[in-house]
Amino acid sequence: MPNPVTAVPPAPAAEVAAHYARRLAFETDCADVHAAFGPADGTTGDPGFVLLDVRGPALYARSHVPGALNLPRGKMTPRRMAEWPAGTLFVVYCAGPHCNGADKAALHLAELGLPVKVMIGGMTGWMDEGFALAEDA
Repeated sequence: MPNPVTAVPPAPAAEVAAHYARRLAFETDCADVHAAFGPADGTTGDPGFVLLDVRGPALYARSHVPGALNLPRGKMTPRRMAEWPAGTLFVVYCAGPHCNGADKAALHLAELGLPVKVMIGGMTGWMDEGFALAEDA
């Protein structure tokens, strides 16, 4: 007798693989971002992307992911984004799963023709992982 899990059969393995490969092209997670930056002080050099905190300046000043730059979506103008070399990957995050600011920023950057991923979990995910935060003095 089927239950809520087995009532709908799973997709074929090839379809599952394609789905998750595609999904990973759109997002990354807090643990992968943390690993890319290396030690808590972010001294490993270039992680291969620019991490953007898309929340407002006051929240960013209170606490943010080490290595992140504060750039709310409204400030992501073509002129501002041209400050980075062509092909730069941007990883965006906001407050957490309850906030769609990172999705809106990712959409905006993609509409500007820029490579972008969302750091799923945002600040909530970062803190849930127990990773250190930075704050402006």
